[in-house]
Amino acid sequence: MEEKYFQNLKEKKLTFEDVFKRIIQFMKIQPRGNFKLIVGTDSQVHASHTIFITGIVIQNQGKGAWACINKKVVRRKMIHLHERISFETSLTEEIVSLFTEDKKNKMIDIVLPFIYQGASFTMEGHLDIGAGQRNKTREFVSEMVARIESIGIEPKIKPEAYVASSYANKYTK
Repeated sequence: MEEKYFQNLKEKKLTFEDVFKRIIQFMKIQPRGNFKLIVGTDSQVHASHTIFITGIVIQNQGKGAWACINKKVVRRKMIHLHERISFETSLTEEIVSLFTEDKKNKMIDIVLPFIYQGASFTMEGHLDIGAGQRNKTREFVSEMVARIESIGIEPKIKPEAYVASSYANKYTK
């Protein structure tokens, strides 16, 4: 697998190991927090290419977040909606797979001593799709949700899929 690099407004060319270290550092600041690790992907078709942005966000609910993105450019217009949504889901699955059991356990170990004081840790996969009657992606909801569930994380669709539909979306333009 090719080396993936991540970036945010402060740092460029972060490896996944760098990203994981930032997440651990963020969680250790307030280990009694309610943490959500969220991964979501959005895409934008341009004249000669399609840009995919996958966001990784560690959120301490009500107390801030740390985030970064990974950018992938496909050198063609991906005009078929199902192909694009499926590829977005694949990129999300790929990033989630980097969070091995060992890495998940390291994150859980931070909050574990504080569980009885309300600390928590969950993982979500945000899909840039919606079930609304007027949403063109509604026919793909059950397929993509099943894929995210099958990798052991909680799927979220619009309007709850803000990492895909807001954070990642901002960088696809």
